[in-house]
Amino acid sequence: MSSQDIPEENLPSAQDAHHGAVTVADDPFADPGLPAHKPRIQDIDERAAKRSERTVALLFTVSMLATIGFIASYVTIPVDKIVYIFPVGHVSGLNFALGLTLGVALFCIGAGAVHWARTLMSDVEVADDRHPIEASPEVRAKVMQDFKDGAEESVIARRPLIRNTLLGAMALVPLSGVMLLRDLGPLPEEKLRNTAWSKGKLLINQNTQEPLRPEDVAVGSLTFAAPEGLEEEQEDYQQQIAKAALMIVRILPEDIKDKRELAWSHDGIVAFSKICTHVGCPISLYEQQTHHVLCPCHQSTFDLSDGARVIFGPAGHALPQLRIGVNDEGFLEALGDFEEPVGPAFWERG
Repeated sequence: MSSQDIPEENLPSAQDAHHGAVTVADDPFADPGLPAHKPRIQDIDERAAKRSERTVALLFTVSMLATIGFIASYVTIPVDKIVYIFPVGHVSGLNFALGLTLGVALFCIGAGAVHWARTLMSDVEVADDRHPIEASPEVRAKVMQDFKDGAEESVIARRPLIRNTLLGAMALVPLSGVMLLRDLGPLPEEKLRNTAWSKGKLLINQNTQEPLRPEDVAVGSLTFAAPEGLEEEQEDYQQQIAKAALMIVRILPEDIKDKRELAWSHDGIVAFSKICTHVGCPISLYEQQTHHVLCPCHQSTFDLSDGARVIFGPAGHALPQLRIGVNDEGFLEALGDFEEPVGPAFWERG
């Protein structure tokens, strides 16, 4: 049948033809579908897959070696070591070594994971319809199955070399952060818990540099003292005095509220650490009527008539008290070291 035999009302008009062309050819929302899957060389050649596996394992191994290099650099390179790096110039050898080794360790883990995903994991695209936010039991079961399928497609079970080197690299990288804990400060067992005070050491007036006698300390006065044998010429004087600095106050025995404080004093003379327990500022302000001492930095206030407990401010605990007595020559002496660490709290304090 020719076009002349078709009724005119049934023939498509030019406008209909135009609309049809837009719908079929130019619709921007038409579903193009997924492109045909092209297998990679690793999918069809086991030798190529083995090469990719060795490449990934090599990257993970380099990451492990770089982490070990980070730790070795942190331990062995002096902080003040300066090296010349072209074209940067003179830089800190420690910072350069730490940055280089940590950067290599992290980069190799990332590069290994990317190469693993691009060459060995499944790259088949799967289209999935949208679904409600709340998952049905069937969807949850499908997700678990997809997870199992993904684990199978990652070939981690069939590629133990990749699995083992990845676990090694991931296990070693956190050690870089652990090593940085060394800069939190010295270990507390010896350096922070003990001071220059010990049994029998005389209390030396920091102003006169003379040993103190009980009669040298008047009621209501504040005196600063240091342990006998601590000289300003010593190399570690500042470090030692920062922990051993002592303030001495004479209070009427009947005004002392704390029984232990009274037992550790001599005729109302009490000795407490001068170092504030907030951030370590030296305490220097004393109120005679209230027996309160005030830290000038952040206004922490301690009651010296009640065990130097905190009555105001951000300080976390009372000032440590030093047990004192009088020797045969009539001089004030320490009967031991502080029984608790002086100054602010630190990690592992207890």
